[in-house]
Amino acid sequence: MKKITLTLPEYTVDSEPDYKAIGKTIDDAIKKHFMGRRILLRGIGSQEHSDKTAEEIIEIIANSGTDRYDPERAGDRYENLENKHIDLFAFPAEVTSDLELGRHVVYGFYHSAIGVHGRPTRIDILTIYDANQLKTVEHQYQGSDEVKRDGFTFKDLASKKDAVLGIIELR
Repeated sequence: MKKITLTLPEYTVDSEPDYKAIGKTIDDAIKKHFMGRRILLRGIGSQEHSDKTAEEIIEIIANSGTDRYDPERAGDRYENLENKHIDLFAFPAEVTSDLELGRHVVYGFYHSAIGVHGRPTRIDILTIYDANQLKTVEHQYQGSDEVKRDGFTFKDLASKKDAVLGIIELR
């Protein structure tokens, strides 16, 4: 598993971030280390985990394969019409020279977080999973006809940490 640190002092959520420029920096790092891989990219804002630092969450992910360390913690959007189990939400992608994934993650964490939490979230941890080790969970939310394909479960619960290809910390 690769640990990567990107220093992005310009990335704040005090106002709308330049998600294209920040996304390009993220994409460049992903291309450098994971070219040709099928991945799932999961973003986390450690500020949503008030009892843990970013470093502690990174250590939890490295040791367990997931940031879902507290079974009592509900998490956002895990409830769905069919009550299907979802281990994590992520953005799927094939890492090619044309990859443009980072901007979508940064944009979503700014705008969607405002809709869900009333405030934006700054991503400071990105987990890159091997897409071959998770399976898609198609699900729907109450009041929506859209079938979502952003939920995933681990194929082998005993080897979750083996599904982690890398962790990027955004400082």
